Amino acid sequence: MKLYFSPAACSLASHIVLHEVGLPFSLEQVDTARHITSDGRDFYKINAKGQVPVLELEDGTRLTEGPVISQFIADAAHAISLMPAPGTLARYRVMEWQNYITSELHKSFTPLFRTDLATEAKATLAATLCRKLEWLNTQLASQPYLTGASFTVADAYLFVVLGWAKFVNIGLNDWPHLQAFVTEVGKRPAVRAAMKTEGLRA
Repeated sequence: MKLYFSPAACSLASHIVLHEVGLPFSLEQVDTARHITSDGRDFYKINAKGQVPVLELEDGTRLTEGPVISQFIADAAHAISLMPAPGTLARYRVMEWQNYITSELHKSFTPLFRTDLATEAKATLAATLCRKLEWLNTQLASQPYLTGASFTVADAYLFVVLGWAKFVNIGLNDWPHLQAFVTEVGKRPAVRAAMKTEGLRA
């Protein structure tokens, strides 16, 4: 399998999951500003949406959308700790969190990266995001991971999204459980390996 990624983007979650399951894979970096791959190809011809991640399978089939890619990887490796078995409530709980992260957190961060957005608008959007982070902090008050004691693909995604806070001037100091989550997840060998490869850690 080949993962098309951009450093620190949401593709990092899929990259982490690939390391967690231990399946063989290769990487292709994408310049998301110019939509060019590291070997000079037009990324729009790989993914017409122009976004990472893209997972390319051995037969050339391509899969897009990070949460789905992470679920696919876990299923391919039969890693039920990362993605519980089909038909179980535990699986739907992970999917529930994946959906919340992508729709409520990921997309709340996105406009804060825009340079053409007025300061007042950014402040309003940041305040809305912070209310969501405040609620999320309470969810991690009594457990280390989103669904309890086990690390799942949803936790990989949340770790990546929370990592964006520093880029948009949102500190996590007021949310100790979020801070603890980021610290502990950051110690996982798979997380450290993926981040090192992407140049995010020495």
